[in-house]
Amino acid sequence: MRDPSSRRRARRIAIGTAVVLALAGMNGPWLWRVGSEKYHNYKINKPEYKAANGHWKVVEFPEEYRQNTIHASLLHTGKILMVAGSGNNQKNFDEKKFDTRLWDPEKNTIKKIPTPTDLFCTGHTQLADGKLLIAGGTKRYEKLKGDVTKAGGLMIVHNENPDRPITLPAGTKFTGKKNGKTFVSKDPVVVERAKKVFDKQTGAFLRNDPGLGRIYVEAQASGAKYETGTQDNYRVQGLNGADARNTYGIAQKLALDKKDFQGIKDTFEFDPVAEKYIKVDPMNEARWYPTLTTLTDGKVLSLSGLDEIGQLVPGKNEVYDPKTKKWTYTKGVRQFPTYPAIFQMANGKLFYSGSNAGYGPADVGRDPGVWDLATNKFKKIPGMSDPDLLETSNTVELPPAQDQRYMVVGGGGVGESTKASKKTRIVDLKDRSPRFEDGPELGTGTRYPQASVLPDDSVLISGGSEDYRGRGDSNIHEARLYDPRRNTLDKVADPHVGRNYHSGSILLPDGRVMFFGSDSLYADKANTKPGSFEQRVEIYTPPYLYNGDRPALGSGPKALKRGASGTFPTKDASSIKSARLIRPSATTHVTDIDQTSIALDLKKSGDAVTVTVPKNRSLVESGWYMLFVTNAEGIPSKAQWVHVP
Repeated sequence: MRDPSSRRRARRIAIGTAVVLALAGMNGPWLWRVGSEKYHNYKINKPEYKAANGHWKVVEFPEEYRQNTIHASLLHTGKILMVAGSGNNQKNFDEKKFDTRLWDPEKNTIKKIPTPTDLFCTGHTQLADGKLLIAGGTKRYEKLKGDVTKAGGLMIVHNENPDRPITLPAGTKFTGKKNGKTFVSKDPVVVERAKKVFDKQTGAFLRNDPGLGRIYVEAQASGAKYETGTQDNYRVQGLNGADARNTYGIAQKLALDKKDFQGIKDTFEFDPVAEKYIKVDPMNEARWYPTLTTLTDGKVLSLSGLDEIGQLVPGKNEVYDPKTKKWTYTKGVRQFPTYPAIFQMANGKLFYSGSNAGYGPADVGRDPGVWDLATNKFKKIPGMSDPDLLETSNTVELPPAQDQRYMVVGGGGVGESTKASKKTRIVDLKDRSPRFEDGPELGTGTRYPQASVLPDDSVLISGGSEDYRGRGDSNIHEARLYDPRRNTLDKVADPHVGRNYHSGSILLPDGRVMFFGSDSLYADKANTKPGSFEQRVEIYTPPYLYNGDRPALGSGPKALKRGASGTFPTKDASSIKSARLIRPSATTHVTDIDQTSIALDLKKSGDAVTVTVPKNRSLVESGWYMLFVTNAEGIPSKAQWVHVP
């Protein structure tokens, strides 16, 4: 017979066992999740897993340095300029709170930079001297239908006087001849003089073609009764005599429709050494969502964008001269949607992939092709799969740049479409008759995929979302490495942070890749909880940095002319297989026109390697580059900064 204490002990054990079993039953899913998460973290941190898949690490800045990063550019100082402007935040815009941060990823130091105006949705590119050209930004936030209280829209002002232009100040009133309603201009406008047209054969005068000015006007008071439904001619109040006869306005309907963002003309150069913005001459056209593309002569082409009245700039493209700091129009007119992916080719012409960030008619400027800027001729390239799903796609120049092959990744339908493409499409521009061919497919339809070229000639493709701005909790937590030689797309470690709209990626000088941004509309599957801007940065370390010692590359010449050679010391010369000049990124809205990787001729001797830069000025644009060497195992060195003058 057992004693009472034994019976009590047995009873406690039985009760305890029952409680444990009951708790296990109730918390089984939780215990499974915790166990799964621990196992996942254990697995992704194993050396053999990192060597095959790479590794991700989240970086959180101190609270006072966090911002809604929209734009990021790697500077030749090794620091990253992270620009928010108002950060897609109407309250910041109204309070004129514009942010820029300068982050040193090596030292992990952050500096706040005074920001002169709202550089939200600006354009940018690296200049030959190492400064960053920044042009455009935000003049006014959009107003959705229902939030618009005053009828308004575009007024085209005509000047039929061939002798002089006319300036109309802000506050000018326009009264309809038929509808009798009066609208007021929000800004001043200069309307050029009329152009006299003569018969080419006889020289006889034919007519005056009026000068035209575009201006946004609003009703004097709120309410639907001030809307107009049809086109009307408008008398300009305050003008007398010949000016009153020669100057008038024409407007289509002026209504309470949604009003798009409006752009600015402001232009700055950011000095990486002085670490400040320097104001230069403004553009001729206001632009919001413009693309800046460097040309063979070092000048910069600015194109597309929404203007100061929220209309797509009507094909009036212009060029910035870094020497004079002035802008001039190009010959001819060619219109594209906003943030068009337009790259300079090795022959000096321009390649348009069809990738864009939206805003613009669905049937204007959407076809990919080759553009001769000198003649304004455009030759379409056939073969694009999912041609109606190119908005929010990414285009990357495949390495090395000498091959002149480009890949278009994913994309979605125009506007807030739910459609997304899982295609990759590749075009060889050196082919006599180039056409797009499908590459390996992504796992699912993907908008906003980020893409970065790596020193071993692979391309890291990551993130994006299946739906517009991550709706329905549709962020894609996957990354892949594309191998241009084998034409394969291999899955690697999954990122921790979802990235969609307002995101991008940048190759760092140590061979890792930085990811920033993401601006979800909603934070849940039911689309009921508003999303928040992703302020964390995430760094991906590719597999090559877990596969052995990296080659060491010592300091050599800081400047290398095209066609010239430079020698760099290294104790690993015998194992080095290739050398690449990689231009630092300047990226926004998964659009990175600057990114390029150029193969260099390589010779090895003793404890040094000698590299030679190609002579082609269109291939090797002037500016700062990262010089990487890579060994036979595909492991890159840390970069040395080299300037091509």
